[in-house]
Amino acid sequence: MVVKHLGNTDFDIIMECFLSAFENYFVKMPTNHDFYRERWKAAGVRYDMSYGMFDSDRLVGFIINAIDERRGYLTAYNSGTGVIPEYRGKRIVKSIYDYAIPELIKSGVTKCQLEVITENVKAIKSYQGIGFKICKHFKCYKGILSAETYNNYTLKQVLHQDINWNAFPNQNLYSWDNQKESLIKGNYEYYEVHVKDKLQSYFIMNSKSGYIAQFEVLEDSVFQWQNLFFAIHSINSEIRINNVDDKLVSKVEALELAGLQNSVNQYEMVLKL
Repeated sequence: MVVKHLGNTDFDIIMECFLSAFENYFVKMPTNHDFYRERWKAAGVRYDMSYGMFDSDRLVGFIINAIDERRGYLTAYNSGTGVIPEYRGKRIVKSIYDYAIPELIKSGVTKCQLEVITENVKAIKSYQGIGFKICKHFKCYKGILSAETYNNYTLKQVLHQDINWNAFPNQNLYSWDNQKESLIKGNYEYYEVHVKDKLQSYFIMNSKSGYIAQFEVLEDSVFQWQNLFFAIHSINSEIRINNVDDKLVSKVEALELAGLQNSVNQYEMVLKL
């Protein structure tokens, strides 16, 4: 078996291996190829800096890397790692990283980053064996908002170019796919909630899927959280939210009071190169 970058590998072959690797996973994964094509494009995936294990011509394991300058580091963000069932137990992920890390360093990458479901003990131990350390604990939510309180607000849709990111808190606590660098390349709508012509909160979402990538209040109060969730409810009441940092206690409490269920939890892990 041999490790090679995926720059010359057909996308459908990558997807065939990906879906086989994630069959019977902890959460049900989408199977539509276009979903991943769009998601990985927004994330900044570089196939020539992503790597796979090949048995002859067959792709049997992979690491899909997005590459971008984030928080002062040129970072390789692992958008997906997997090994097809019949090749597990052969330390393939470690072998891929053993090959990839020197290549990434040559390209100036100074940090590797990933997310892993907290129940996936085998994967966590594998990453720790490579040198990754847990740095954040994320909570994911889904469900139907029980927003019943109406307050006098104005909902304003804006362009991403008009967003004042510096006005919105907790930008350093969002995961890779929910950071502004990824969002501006994705299919999202941007909304501001105003009360008496004053900006009170905002959210960024895909209204069709109900996925919310970012949401914040400018003042931590029950009133502002109620307004925010009612505004979201007015567009789509059935929503999904990934990777809320558990340090944001008020935010977590507001989500649970709004009727959402904690569906799964993840760790963010980092390896400095």
